Amino acid sequence: MKVKFLIIIPAHNEENNLSFTLDSLQQQSFKDFKVVIVNDGSTDGTSEVIKKYTDNDSRFETVNLQKSAHQPGSKVVNAFKNGLNTQNIDEFEIICKFDADIILSENYLEKVENSFKNNPKYGLIGGLLYVEKDGDWVYEGNSNKHHVRGPMKAYRKESFIQMGGIRETLGWDNIDSILLENLGWKEIVLPELHVKLIKVKGADYTIKPADYYGRYFYFLGLNRFLAYVASSKEAMKSKSVSFFFNIIKAYENCCSNKLELKISKHEQKIINDQRWNMLKKKWLKM
Repeated sequence: MKVKFLIIIPAHNEENNLSFTLDSLQQQSFKDFKVVIVNDGSTDGTSEVIKKYTDNDSRFETVNLQKSAHQPGSKVVNAFKNGLNTQNIDEFEIICKFDADIILSENYLEKVENSFKNNPKYGLIGGLLYVEKDGDWVYEGNSNKHHVRGPMKAYRKESFIQMGGIRETLGWDNIDSILLENLGWKEIVLPELHVKLIKVKGADYTIKPADYYGRYFYFLGLNRFLAYVASSKEAMKSKSVSFFFNIIKAYENCCSNKLELKISKHEQKIINDQRWNMLKKKWLKM
């Protein structure tokens, strides 16, 4: 008999946050799930936190890794894949990548499961991220409300397999959306599902914002024209001309060094075509 959910949670030095995430899973109204916590070289008390759950709840398992390089995107996906490789995914119906610093509402899994069951073309489902501000939980607002953010991805197994899983690269959580859409699957945000994000994303990255965007546009597979357009958009948000040139410098450095992309030429074309269509629709009104 299949288990509905396989939930994989990469965790690095999350002793202050992880228990909130795991408690919210134990409190789910939908109980048919398995959780694999991937302890990615933690040096704090993360392993002790994990042990409290694995010792007392058979649905919780752990995988221990040596610390990997802390690069945006690739580190967390590497940990996720290590967790996934310990499981037989034929035994599950829905594959989730959750962060170790989120709190889910009690009906989260139930709502996701019902949505997948009632809508056979749904390939990726999630809620909306909320952060604490002045004592209140407010919508994070870092992305449009139709995009499932990286901390709370739930994939229909068939869609996950068809797109070849998630990529170990910066931009993975946009690449998956584009590839799934191209394959005919729908990415769905359920706005009534509020996911509390305990800490701000990117707070522990040392990479500078301009370098981040330059690398992000490169690893997303954007051609030079679309990368420059995207860079100008970010520069306009920051009201900084120098920010534009710094992003471009980072992008061109990646090009010069011919850094390896984790997407195929065909997938790169899909992503560029999608970006170009968005550009025509939003900017050129075509």
